[in-house]
Amino acid sequence: MDTKWTTSELAWVAYPDSGWEEVSGYDEASNPIRTYQVCNVLDSNQNNWLRTQFIPRQDVQRVYVELKFTVRDCNSLPNIPGSCKETFNFFYYESDSDSASADSPFWMENPYIKVDTIAPDESFSRRDAGRVNTKLRSFGPLSRTGFYLAFQDLGACVSLISVRVFFKKCPQTIAGFASFPETITGAEPTSLVIAPGTCVPNALEVSVPLKLYCNGDGDWMVPVGACTCAAGFEPAEKDTQCQACKRGTYKSKQGEGSCMPCPINSRAISSAATICSCQNGYYRAEGESAETACTSVPSAPRHVISNVNETSVVLEWAEPGHLGGRGDILYNVICKKCLERLCSRCGDNVQFWPRQLGVTQRLVSVSHLQAHTKYSFEIQAVNGVSGKSPHIPNYYTVNITTNQAAPSAVPMVQSHRSSANSLTLSWAPPESPNGIILDYEIKYYAKGHSGAGNTVTSQRTTVRMEEMTPDTVYVVQVRARTVAGYGAYSEPREFQTIAEDGDRSSLQEQVPMVVGSVTAGLIFIIAVVIIVIVCFSRKQRNDSESEYTEKLQQYMVPGTKLYIDPFTYEDPNEAVRDFAKEIDISSVKIEEVIGAGEFGEVCRGRLKQAGRREQLVAIKTLKAGYTEQQRRDFLGEASIMGQFDHPNIIRLEGVVTRSRPVMILTEFMENGALDSFLRMNDGQFTVIQLVGILRGIASGMKYLSEMNYVHRDLAARNILVNSNLVCKVSDFGLSRFLENSRSDPTYTSALGGKIPIRWTAPEAISYRKFTSASDVWSYGIVMWEVMSYGERPYWDMSNQDVINAIEQDYRLPPPMDCPSALHQLMLDCWLRDRNLRPKFSQIVSSLDKLIRNAASLKVTSPGQAGVSQQLLDRTVPDYTTFPTVSDWLEAIKMGQYQENFLSAGFNSFHLVAQMTAEDLLRIGVTLAGHQKKLLNSVQDMRLQMSQTLPVQV
Repeated sequence: MDTKWTTSELAWVAYPDSGWEEVSGYDEASNPIRTYQVCNVLDSNQNNWLRTQFIPRQDVQRVYVELKFTVRDCNSLPNIPGSCKETFNFFYYESDSDSASADSPFWMENPYIKVDTIAPDESFSRRDAGRVNTKLRSFGPLSRTGFYLAFQDLGACVSLISVRVFFKKCPQTIAGFASFPETITGAEPTSLVIAPGTCVPNALEVSVPLKLYCNGDGDWMVPVGACTCAAGFEPAEKDTQCQACKRGTYKSKQGEGSCMPCPINSRAISSAATICSCQNGYYRAEGESAETACTSVPSAPRHVISNVNETSVVLEWAEPGHLGGRGDILYNVICKKCLERLCSRCGDNVQFWPRQLGVTQRLVSVSHLQAHTKYSFEIQAVNGVSGKSPHIPNYYTVNITTNQAAPSAVPMVQSHRSSANSLTLSWAPPESPNGIILDYEIKYYAKGHSGAGNTVTSQRTTVRMEEMTPDTVYVVQVRARTVAGYGAYSEPREFQTIAEDGDRSSLQEQVPMVVGSVTAGLIFIIAVVIIVIVCFSRKQRNDSESEYTEKLQQYMVPGTKLYIDPFTYEDPNEAVRDFAKEIDISSVKIEEVIGAGEFGEVCRGRLKQAGRREQLVAIKTLKAGYTEQQRRDFLGEASIMGQFDHPNIIRLEGVVTRSRPVMILTEFMENGALDSFLRMNDGQFTVIQLVGILRGIASGMKYLSEMNYVHRDLAARNILVNSNLVCKVSDFGLSRFLENSRSDPTYTSALGGKIPIRWTAPEAISYRKFTSASDVWSYGIVMWEVMSYGERPYWDMSNQDVINAIEQDYRLPPPMDCPSALHQLMLDCWLRDRNLRPKFSQIVSSLDKLIRNAASLKVTSPGQAGVSQQLLDRTVPDYTTFPTVSDWLEAIKMGQYQENFLSAGFNSFHLVAQMTAEDLLRIGVTLAGHQKKLLNSVQDMRLQMSQTLPVQV
């Protein structure tokens, strides 16, 4: 309503008739207006009321009224009583219908509700010098169908020029490719109204739920959740629409990127393409992305040369003239044996070197072919897309005929019988006779008297040699003969004739015993010498290590120990020698792979060193094929850890650098990372136990800060927990290079490098200013993680939303049941001015006081106060934003009980809101922590329901 634009009578109700009077007039632009005036200042005890017509409320909860008026200065009015006023009162009255009359409601403050007493900024003394005053007032919350405005004059000279009645709303908007509807502001100026969003056409959610907060001024605030254009669509109209990719372009993934032209040899014949199909004769290999150009199969190899040597052939060729646009070319050699006009695949006895299929070099040697035989070889060229082609690979054929060849060597010769004057031997035929075996030649001689030796022949694979000397060792070799000549001799074997006195013990049996005795004696002597040398060298090494190196002496300060950056060493091996103990690989036993790190695998194993008990250790290995820079970075973490000695810092056991793989060995922490450990034990610890965990972490960080060491990546995921619940700071890989590429959420800063945004102080994000104070900020986030049992900081807000929220001084609210003192300590750690944040020594002292005064830990944080807390308080989700009970359970991280709720009939929010502890126990929720979390969420649901119930008249 705006009376400024009304030209007809307003016809408002005035009481009494001698009070307010409707008058026509003109505004400053000479436009006709309707006004109400009253000026009964000469009469005392005035009580003049003016009431507007009924104004429908619709969905508005708070109304704003702009009043334009003038007031006459009482001093300018002659002969008036002392009751003259220069103010008037402003009221409103709610009703479910337009039922007001001249007598109802009564003309008195109750039932009317007073908004304010309206006083002018300037009054006027002469009728021709009036100054118009403008006042803005608001009231609410409203709950009835509509309302009336009323004005009470108690003896002033007032002219009500115009009344404008309006409300505030956030306009329909699009943010993050999500559309948010027009939203009316809340009942209070500080209220935040949640507006659910929906993705614009052809956009998909990347984080849920989609929300935007409308504040009391009608402005949108920090969005939660976002959408991005689906595959095949790109941002348009200033990131408010997703338009289809044009023909000839594509977009393979959901995201913010634009459509790209189709890669070479591919095409998109329709719009909204997510991949460009390959043209005829072109293909993509398995696993190749849509961004990869289509390629074709290679042509046949060229210039094949064959070199036959008896029953072997060497094939050599040049690469194809056309590689198909790929660099992964390989070669296959297909061997076929030809008899007359029929060719068939070669048997398994044919050998290829280095291999038959998947050859990288352009040379293959083929052996164990048959003599005087025709062979056909196909040399195929294949690449990554050859398997996609319906045609056989392009190949070059070469035909050869093997030459006449001698047989291969005879396998091992065996003894069947021996006497004083004879030996009976046997053997198997050659594996490759290469023709008909004519006979075998057996060469033998007495051991130690080789000379020319004696030979006999046999047409069979056995022979009996006569006229041998008794009790003599003979060396025997056999070879086969074909028309092509003799093959190679077999390996020499020793056989012994027996003694004439019948003693069947032979020298062949005694020789191994004598050789074994002599060998054992030599081994014993060598072992003694080695032990003496090792002990002497170890003593020398210990003597040299007992003194500081020249590098270390440069940093020695009496009474203090400072951290030395290992990357200042020109030779990284020198830093490793200074700070890490070398462990012999024989002392290490790897038992199980438990994870993967940036440089290789992480294993559990055992370390057994001389004079020490066997202990469990965690082993980081450096993967094969590493570069020198990777080795330096990998061992750099050991050079850092080796400088620390504190019960709350992970202990370095040593390194293995003289064997492969290169290893770093640390103490083994049975319970793993703190964040996952807390999530698995949600609600199972007392507050004192949680504070004890925080105290241990703070103690370790105090030690690091006193050594002038800045961690830069302090987070619950980088705190390890042993079987005694002792927490130790670990993972020093981000201390120098911000190149961490793990799955943890990171953000690439404007100055380069990746930073874990949710844990990092603002000055470190913006300016890369890492100090012990920025570690204190991170420690505050760790406190929040511990008290929320591993909840993700800032929940599902994007990294950019987190940065924006922190810049607007929003801070995380206290987790459920968090003591007020602990949340206050968190807020101290998150002060914008880093110089005002507490030191780690002060944090340890504060936690010690809380542990000694356990009563202070029973005072939990009150309800969230202020806009920032309401904005970020996501620990109590609004149940109305979830379509089903199952979705609500997932949101509060109790999704494992979906079947329990549905089977027991708790399938609506009204039924869930009535649940008790006995109901939870009956449906199978037995963990105390889970019962507590569910009961608190049910209580919040009841509260939300009570706040949305309609007002009963």
